[in-house]
Amino acid sequence: MSSTSTKPVRVRYAPSPTGYLHIGGLRTALYNVFFAKRHGGTFLLRMEDTDQARLVPGAVESLIRTFATLGIVAAEGPYVENDVLSERGAYGPYTQSQRLDVYREHAELLITKGRAYRCFCSPETLDAMRAEAQAAGRPSRYDGRCRTLSKEEQEEKMTAGSHVIRMCVPPIGTISWIDQVRGEISFSAADIDDAVLVKTDGFPTYHLANVVDDHLMEISHVFRAEEWIPSTPKHVLLYQAFGWEPPLFGHLSWLLNADKTKLSKRQGDVAVENYLQRGYLPEALLNFVALLGWNPTADREIFSMDELASLFDISKVNSAGAVVNFEKLDWFNRHYLKALSSEEFARRAAPFLVAADILVPTGTDTWTARETQKTFSLAQLAGVVGLERERISALEELPKALAFAFAPLVHQAAMLCWKGMSAADTVARLEAVRAFLAEQGDVSSATLEAATKEWIAAKGWGNGEVLWPLRVALSGQEKSPGPFEMIAAFGKEESLHRVEAALHVLQK
Repeated sequence: MSSTSTKPVRVRYAPSPTGYLHIGGLRTALYNVFFAKRHGGTFLLRMEDTDQARLVPGAVESLIRTFATLGIVAAEGPYVENDVLSERGAYGPYTQSQRLDVYREHAELLITKGRAYRCFCSPETLDAMRAEAQAAGRPSRYDGRCRTLSKEEQEEKMTAGSHVIRMCVPPIGTISWIDQVRGEISFSAADIDDAVLVKTDGFPTYHLANVVDDHLMEISHVFRAEEWIPSTPKHVLLYQAFGWEPPLFGHLSWLLNADKTKLSKRQGDVAVENYLQRGYLPEALLNFVALLGWNPTADREIFSMDELASLFDISKVNSAGAVVNFEKLDWFNRHYLKALSSEEFARRAAPFLVAADILVPTGTDTWTARETQKTFSLAQLAGVVGLERERISALEELPKALAFAFAPLVHQAAMLCWKGMSAADTVARLEAVRAFLAEQGDVSSATLEAATKEWIAAKGWGNGEVLWPLRVALSGQEKSPGPFEMIAAFGKEESLHRVEAALHVLQK
């Protein structure tokens, strides 16, 4: 089989709408997108929903919206506009359950050509066949007993019950292809089962549907997970049976847990939607997933989507499984969070504070704290959320870390005192620093810190006996951002108000 295609580049991502988008599915989609962009081709989306028992209502719309959030838009296939699911493109329908007549027609064509046959074996017969093979230590596979039924026998059985359609696999020979990721792969025909092509309910199996659709949609390259390698010989045989040129295949390695087992929902959070909901930025998630098993250069890890597409080479994708290190995702996300402007960081943070019932949107780029009724402009919110910007890995951490900034202050007298200092001494330090702050014109963090520490030294005091009660006065927390960061974020007026509240508690 050739290692190059004569067709214009057309690639597809063809998931089953059975739930959320798996990180491995996102990587498959990304590599198809990159390949299409690199070669000036077309990326399309197709829904393989022939396994009706596993369908999840709303999964198609969820996938499309997740793609849109990530900036992935298919040129053809299903799309959502104004909450309405539609399709675009000249090769539709792009949803397999709407193409049953197409598959039926092609299955009948294979029967006419002698490359498929009707199988009337009952589930009980098939179970007995499997049990016999297992007892004899043979691979479990269909023995082809319905291949030789006469036309009359077939007609008689068709009136008596249901049947499936199976492909005819030649008894001898080798099926090979040049895999775009793994090189040449070969299977013996003797090891290939007469796979079911059409089930008793009239729906096609994956084998028939994806071969027919890929041909009719003029797909040039098929990049999919390595779990489909054992099925590919059947697909190659089907292309030969129809007399069609097959696409070029490339099988992507599994994503692995740290213990080298296959990444699965049973062992961790693998849904892309979950990471977006937790406040991992789309650009961080894309960068992270794209480099699972491939890196275009050895000297960097931060890439834009356009850069990744321009550098993508399917032959350089690693054929070995890639271990998914979610600490690396945290590293990517921290990088992209820090790269945002302060106002953009605030805009992205706001929905998480709203979801936590801390803020209420009150206008364009304005919010009100639910408990204090204080209103925050975008600039003011940027100052407050910026307190944790250098510390968090995901935006979901902000509500817990910053609840004190939006709620009524609760001070504990004992917490305000530094290492055994009396309440009276603490009051003296806070009153003095309050007066000092009131005189300051510039309360930006770096400027104020230098001036305050110089003032403390001139007083003959230690930094801790002033800055500890000041920090606790500002936050009400044992652990919080530094006092100068908070003063810069809150502003002088609010900061003085917080110190006053702490003094009131100490002087009771």
